[in-house]
Amino acid sequence: MGAGTLNRPMRHIISILMQNEAGALVRVAGMFSQRGFNIESLNVAPTEDETVSRLTLVTTGTEDVVNQINRQLLKLVDVIDVLDMTDGEHIERELMFFKLEARPDDPRQRSLLAEDHIEEIDRRDGIVSLQFFGTSVEVADLVARLAGSGELLEVMRSGALAITPGDRCLRYQAD
Repeated sequence: MGAGTLNRPMRHIISILMQNEAGALVRVAGMFSQRGFNIESLNVAPTEDETVSRLTLVTTGTEDVVNQINRQLLKLVDVIDVLDMTDGEHIERELMFFKLEARPDDPRQRSLLAEDHIEEIDRRDGIVSLQFFGTSVEVADLVARLAGSGELLEVMRSGALAITPGDRCLRYQAD
């Protein structure tokens, strides 16, 4: 990797295993805030071990800066392990809920509803609620398309979740 690559900001998906206790998330988010970095998305939930949570966040920075952030994260008392998914092959998905004015006779909307990964989850009061599951790029493209057409009434995105394929795992192993 050339020196220029290390200095070019890029998107990073960072997975963090941390203790599932009050204040742990605040300490991680606070570390980003103190260093002036934006967290573009953040997801946190317990793992198969209820005492451990997995936090997945997306940020943008140079490789040098993100490596420094990862080292600093490992110094936090609540953090067990850190994996920058950007460093290797990973599978990424995002969930989006969105609402449109229901137009059953509109061929454009019928075409949209026929797209892969779009599922109707509710229809009432003249509004159709849908879910879409795809990569962050696919979600962003769909939002841009719908917003550009003036059809989008509401949107809620989960942010990226990522996992490594194969036997490379980020998992808590109790001693």
